[in-house]
Amino acid sequence: MRSLQNWLTRLEQLHPAEIELGLERVARVAKALDVEKPAPTVISVAGTNGKGSCVAAMEALLRAGGHSVGAYSSPHLLRFNERVRIDGVEVNDAELVRAFEAVEAARGDTGLTYFEFATLAALWLFRRARVDCALLEVGLGGRLDAVNLVDADLAVITGVAVDHEAWLGGDREIIGREKAGILRPGSPCVCADPQPPASVVAAAAKTGAATYFIGRDFFLGADGAYSSADGSSSDAEGSSSGAEGSSVVGDRYHFGELEVQLPPVSLPPPSLAAAITALSVLGVLPQRGIERTLAGIELAGRCQPLEWRGRSLLLDVGHNPAAAEYLARWLADHPVPGRTHALVAAMADKDLPGLFAPLRGRVDRWYPALLPGNSRAADCAALIGGLREAGIGEAAVEGATDGDCPTVVDGLERLLSGIGAQDRLLVFGSFFTVAEVLQQIREHSNGEP
Repeated sequence: MRSLQNWLTRLEQLHPAEIELGLERVARVAKALDVEKPAPTVISVAGTNGKGSCVAAMEALLRAGGHSVGAYSSPHLLRFNERVRIDGVEVNDAELVRAFEAVEAARGDTGLTYFEFATLAALWLFRRARVDCALLEVGLGGRLDAVNLVDADLAVITGVAVDHEAWLGGDREIIGREKAGILRPGSPCVCADPQPPASVVAAAAKTGAATYFIGRDFFLGADGAYSSADGSSSDAEGSSSGAEGSSVVGDRYHFGELEVQLPPVSLPPPSLAAAITALSVLGVLPQRGIERTLAGIELAGRCQPLEWRGRSLLLDVGHNPAAAEYLARWLADHPVPGRTHALVAAMADKDLPGLFAPLRGRVDRWYPALLPGNSRAADCAALIGGLREAGIGEAAVEGATDGDCPTVVDGLERLLSGIGAQDRLLVFGSFFTVAEVLQQIREHSNGEP
């Protein structure tokens, strides 16, 4: 029997393309596996940012209400097992191996990508465990993503912003159309984008089912209002501008007669609001303890504060402008007595100026860094060029004059010994960046992440 690591290595080599959008191949194998309906209730979650937060919130609330839950999300930070959870526990290596073997036996000569193989394995595990509810986070886009082989009983779209342009298109209307591909006729949908693209609004209307938009049907704010980044009120009737980078007025959730005081957690409030709404619509929201349950949620790499070696760290996997806007507001709401230093590494195919610009007034000094061995990672010149285009002066950028950038690990070591006890070290730019730091902490903290 292959080990989990052997399987993962094989999956990376199994298909010539890392990504191959389309459902025909994966749906054929899903039928052979009998996993097209992995649980009595299925909720799919698409969106540019905030998907993992929404899944984590629904998972916690469902478990608090006594329901058995399977949760599938991606990517992982330290262990592949993070992607598949049953009743809040990561599936162990042996179970994952059994799932991979089942997929391998069912696929015949059908080629599958790494993500497709993983998705089918998760669905097989959920069906085998007979969970009450399966929560499925869409990996890329929506319409042609492997997760979309399952007809969800309810779909959530957390927000639509520009990212993965090479695969999804370069504007919110096109991307919104892809996200809305997870909607199904007769099945309700929840949208947490305060200014949803017209393509999402139109697709939701075509389902013929109930639709729930933030700012129209459910609300955030002490006065029930939710405003966009420019201060205008949200509009669920087809505004095509704006993104998930909108601001919350207060932290109180309203939906019909239901009111919930959201706790001060690091997860985006719109994602929490979407989670509450979705479960309320399905009639599976716990009757009590909602605030207490949400307060206990922790999601690695999402505005995650850590204290390590006497220094304050903040880890965030944000890698697009909308995520950077949310991060900038989080920093503004959580000031520190000292300075904020940013250790950043990102992928070369990202909008680097757009990623850096929202943080221009929130970071005192920038430290661009490298991810050796990652062929997609931006090099030093690209990172420094992105900072320059974002309007960040060379005096605030380490290495701007000599073009020399350390690795993330080396940069972390230098900064931990170089910044003050009152300072904050922000690590952001990609899942890979945060994973490097979490791995270092794990290796030097008796194996604890």
